[in-house]
Amino acid sequence: MRGLVWEELHSLVHNSHFCRPPSAFISGSNSTPPAQEWIQNVHAGSFSGQGSHIKANSKYVVYNTEHAGGTMLGLSTVKAGADGLWNVTQIPCHSDLVTDMDFSPFDESLLATCSGDEMVKLWHLCDPEVEQSTEPDLTISPGQGRLELVLFHPTSSGVLAVCTAKSPLIWDTSRTDAPLAVLEQHSDQLQSLSWKQDGSLLASTCKDKMLRVFDPRAQLMAVQSAKGLQNNKDSRVLWAKEDVLLTTGFDMTRNREVRLWDSRKLNSSLSSVSLGTSSGTLIPLLDEDTGLLVLSGMGDTVVDCFEVSASEPFLSQVSHCLTDSSTRGLATVPKFGLDFMSCEVMRVLQLTDSNIVPISYQVPRKNSGNEFHADLFPDTKGTTAAMTAEEWWQGGNKQVEKVSLHPDKQPKAKTPPANQFSVKKVLPSQESKEDPARGCSTSSSPLSTPTGSADTSRSPSSTSGLSSGFLPSPSPSQSAKAIQSMLGPTSKFRHIQGVVMHKDTHITNIRNLNLTTPGECDGFCANSERVAVPLSVSGGQIAVFERSEPGRLPDTAVPTVENSVNVADLCWDPFNTHRLAVAGEDAKIRLWQIPEGGLKETLTEPELILQGHTEKIYSIKFHPLASDLMVSSSYDLTVRLWNLATGEQVKVLSGHQDQVFAMAWSPDGKLLASVCKDGKVRIYDPRKSTTPVQEGPGPEGHRGARVVWVCDGALLLVSGFDSRSVRVLYLYSADALSTGVVASTDMDIAPSTSIPFYDPDTSVVILTGKGDTRVHIYEILPEEPFFIECSSFSSPEPHKGFTFVPKTECNIRDVEVAVGLMLTKTTIEPVGFRVPRVKKEFFQDDLYPDTAACWEASLTASMWLSGSNGQHKRISLKPSDMTPVSEAPKEAPVRKYLPSSVYLEEKTDEQKKEELLSAMVAKLGNMDDPLPQESFEGVDDDEWDD
Repeated sequence: MRGLVWEELHSLVHNSHFCRPPSAFISGSNSTPPAQEWIQNVHAGSFSGQGSHIKANSKYVVYNTEHAGGTMLGLSTVKAGADGLWNVTQIPCHSDLVTDMDFSPFDESLLATCSGDEMVKLWHLCDPEVEQSTEPDLTISPGQGRLELVLFHPTSSGVLAVCTAKSPLIWDTSRTDAPLAVLEQHSDQLQSLSWKQDGSLLASTCKDKMLRVFDPRAQLMAVQSAKGLQNNKDSRVLWAKEDVLLTTGFDMTRNREVRLWDSRKLNSSLSSVSLGTSSGTLIPLLDEDTGLLVLSGMGDTVVDCFEVSASEPFLSQVSHCLTDSSTRGLATVPKFGLDFMSCEVMRVLQLTDSNIVPISYQVPRKNSGNEFHADLFPDTKGTTAAMTAEEWWQGGNKQVEKVSLHPDKQPKAKTPPANQFSVKKVLPSQESKEDPARGCSTSSSPLSTPTGSADTSRSPSSTSGLSSGFLPSPSPSQSAKAIQSMLGPTSKFRHIQGVVMHKDTHITNIRNLNLTTPGECDGFCANSERVAVPLSVSGGQIAVFERSEPGRLPDTAVPTVENSVNVADLCWDPFNTHRLAVAGEDAKIRLWQIPEGGLKETLTEPELILQGHTEKIYSIKFHPLASDLMVSSSYDLTVRLWNLATGEQVKVLSGHQDQVFAMAWSPDGKLLASVCKDGKVRIYDPRKSTTPVQEGPGPEGHRGARVVWVCDGALLLVSGFDSRSVRVLYLYSADALSTGVVASTDMDIAPSTSIPFYDPDTSVVILTGKGDTRVHIYEILPEEPFFIECSSFSSPEPHKGFTFVPKTECNIRDVEVAVGLMLTKTTIEPVGFRVPRVKKEFFQDDLYPDTAACWEASLTASMWLSGSNGQHKRISLKPSDMTPVSEAPKEAPVRKYLPSSVYLEEKTDEQKKEELLSAMVAKLGNMDDPLPQESFEGVDDDEWDD
């Protein structure tokens, strides 16, 4: 064991001209145990990032590992097992590099992780020797690119600070739809975050050399900022004592330095210490109870210790420890994990390439090991949160109650609040139980809490469990009703799964894809037979691929539709799979006829050209019931109807005051809805009036929007943005637009408009934006809670567009309810959305009502214009050889266990003896049976002579 005594520094501090009394830690020593007491075989990864690469609490330690390219975390325990060894395991966490992690200060098994896959996940850890859950308890997708840092709030449960490349986000984990606050965007890479100990302020450092202090509840802009860093190399920030900030970084000569700042006046630092030239990022760790500061640089073989004071000298070095291996990361063990009776005041865990080395800081005292020294161990923060997230956000400033570290006075461990993050409901009869065999808590079938959109400010405690008590056993029907009332409405589609189909169905090697189509355009379009994709080639060229001919495209140029001008929007005729309508930036609409068998040569002559708009066209839509009828919107602020049979403009609708974001026909084809940048949602009856028949307030944000009719035309669903640039879904009554929003729900934060696909058979809406990686899925109800969020689908990389094909393309035997086509940079990949079912051999008639034959027109354009209406005929999707699940034979229930009466029945002593004797005899076998050797064959006498 190697130790370094600090006594040589004793005289330095005692003889100082400052009058501060000598420190209680000046005579302390730090030591590292022998190699056999290290946590070994950790295979640490050497990944770049803003995190510290290792975190510990009083029970567990997690760290970045090189396994699976950094997408996994290593897990071990702070204390060795009964055999004196440490178990080490790996947790598969993300689909990209894990950039940071943090333990909850109020639940030792709760871990938050963030990653380059743009997600934050919360996990409940088990002991390393048992299998870890591969499903997180909670997933947050801010949708703002790679995430760098994650940090729990120090006083309230369920509050997280999450750092993107340039912006800190404050999240309430009970409300995963949108953050509480999106703080001021930094001008360069954000490098570190730190909460003040009382939880009121948040500090950050950035590559732009700025030191900022935020009060997230007061304003989104920094309340204090200054150019406090001299170099843009990696820096770190910590709150020291009271209003003092501590930063580590580099000066102008690239020397590493530590500076102390008064957070109320950042124009100059209070003190600084230079630590020599080195390229590794300096990692600071502070014990706020003792003021001990530990510093070590990435790649260093030195760990320094200082004492931080609120008065001069602000920094006093008390130790300089050499280590055996280079530092990959550094973490401290919380106070509750220390050996108080041995006067261990701090323990640092050094992550190296292959080991985790504990460095213990002890102060030699008489009676060490037998006596608790209160001067070394002041009361410290407990493990019970002072507030909920809602209480903190509403202005609460309660502090975590301090507890004594004296072994005889430590409170018993408390169960963490069930609503620390309100994503699960636990029924009174299904409360979380400790499984001693697994060392982790399990709960029976937790379900996602349905979110009513109108309740946008619900408290995190709104889903807490009922208080326990003895109640009469309810009947099964009463139980079901009680469960239903507690969980709220549930969706048959809540576990829907998006599955990318086999590569044999992909179209690959697409070249020169146009990635700059207007926001009003879906990016590409498809029908049951072919796909049209705009290319970034001069002349507004469009590639048309036959869906029946998947595979790799040739490296040479493919035949295209040459539209002459850049494409503004495009769509297929729903009643003619060969007709493609293309709106150009020259205010013209061109109709193209794709030959049977697909393009064999470039098309240069359109079938029809529609002219009438005076400026660039926004979007075009075919009528859902009438053939040869189309509507278009333009920068000239008009919406025009076209009869394609005659090639004439038949209606000009007015009333828009700004850009028309989107249009949608009602299911019966009578009405046309629009959403506009002027903040209005409008409904037109084109055959009766050229002005809106209804008008109401639209989304607050002006970045883009889409509209679709839902619930048999009773409601309008608008996907847009609010004033905070959060993507939101709004529901309007189609009969009363002027009354405003009926319900709304926040989705996430992302720059692109969510494009909705609505399936009227299931009332499921599937949404995603160009450049997103996540596809959101909701079931829409005509009454509260209106929105039921279902499982989402995530793609490994941002997609450039998403469109859907008719319902007849679904594989009914796999319980597919929708089939989409996902456009990436070079491929088109089919994605099936499937509902897990047990009896897949039966036709799931509850999921597949008769569907509209939307590929067949019910009337012509002239008939519709003259006042006629129509409706699609409906067909069954049931294969002829499948039986509806509603007609499946009922299976007799199988009793898995004997009734309780069997176990509770009182038996006499004679019965017990008889059962025991019978069991013993059964093991011994029948005494009358021949012995095994009796069946062996003997040897003839003449064989012995051989």
